[in-house]
Amino acid sequence: MRILVITHEYPPVGGGGGRVAQDLSQGFVQAGHQVRVITAHCNDLLLDEEDCGVNVRRIKSMRKKPYQASFLAMFAFVITASIEALNTIRKWKPNVLHVHFAVPAGPVAWLANRFSKIPYILTIHLGDVPGGTPQKTDHWFKFIFPFTPPIWKKAAKVVAVSKYTKELALKRYDVPIEIIHNGIHINTEQHVNQLQDPIEIVFAGRMIDQKDPVQVIKILAQCKQYQWHCTMFGDGPLKSLVEDEIKKEELESRFTLPGWQSPEMVQSHLLQSDILLMPSLSEGMPVIGGHALAAGLCLIVSKVGGFMELVDEGENGYLLQAGGGEIWSKTIQDLLQDKEKILQMKQKSFEKALQFDLNVIVNSYLSLFQKVLEENDGEHPLSSQ
Repeated sequence: MRILVITHEYPPVGGGGGRVAQDLSQGFVQAGHQVRVITAHCNDLLLDEEDCGVNVRRIKSMRKKPYQASFLAMFAFVITASIEALNTIRKWKPNVLHVHFAVPAGPVAWLANRFSKIPYILTIHLGDVPGGTPQKTDHWFKFIFPFTPPIWKKAAKVVAVSKYTKELALKRYDVPIEIIHNGIHINTEQHVNQLQDPIEIVFAGRMIDQKDPVQVIKILAQCKQYQWHCTMFGDGPLKSLVEDEIKKEELESRFTLPGWQSPEMVQSHLLQSDILLMPSLSEGMPVIGGHALAAGLCLIVSKVGGFMELVDEGENGYLLQAGGGEIWSKTIQDLLQDKEKILQMKQKSFEKALQFDLNVIVNSYLSLFQKVLEENDGEHPLSSQ
């Protein structure tokens, strides 16, 4: 089968949603299918490259930062990606379009479908839904929401990455929605049987209001009397505030801020860590949460979105009220005094990760693609190359 993937974020551009697109695309190739990706160019990246068998075409769309897309950059992507998609469809003739994000990739797929009749499957992430990430996108939805319902309705299938994302979307869009979680690379030979000295705590994400990174310093400042170290991966407009808060609390020696790093670098560090600390105000199905499970980390995270599907309360971590508060620092303090409990939770996380094995997720999508194509024209493309 020939699968054309359309997404404005694909590593090293973008965050968790981009990584989901990459993992799935590579998984489709490994399953024997042909995959081409149309995505956004940024800085000095190659315009064309091969990524583990995936043909990646990066088109210029005025994107300047890998971790942030402006409204202008997304509007430009709609125009340039539409031209590229129509050309690719004419020459390559894909069987199906797989689209990540209702905006800005959704309009591209909608237009392509109007001209070619090729069905598209829309994978929605939390930022696609009004109210999903209010700090980040609500001001945009005031203008673009009236234009989005046709994109959802015309999709052959709509897939949400978490139960929370689906429930939120159904309040605004009257379409059937299926759930397929984000997949995780699992190393079944990995053993989670030791702790770092001192305990290593990790935050990973864009430093924006939604992730509430400053709260990490406020929480850990109440745990100064214990031995720990925290690495905060990511970049964004709040990074300077994070640095100021660290200096204010005189914790420079306890924090490392490596900035924006490749997913491989972050995952490598997770294997040498103990606790994921994410006080996010909202989440869909956070990719970092899945990777933390696979690395066998104890999860101390907000009781929001997809985190609630990754944490068994008191077993592999804790779900706490977003917005900070004494309960966060008290939870960390209790764990730092009971390292055996941390180790037990790490082991439980790794066991739970097996539920989200990437191979299972890839096969779920391929089965969905096959169903869509059979409904459209009766073909059985999964047997073709």
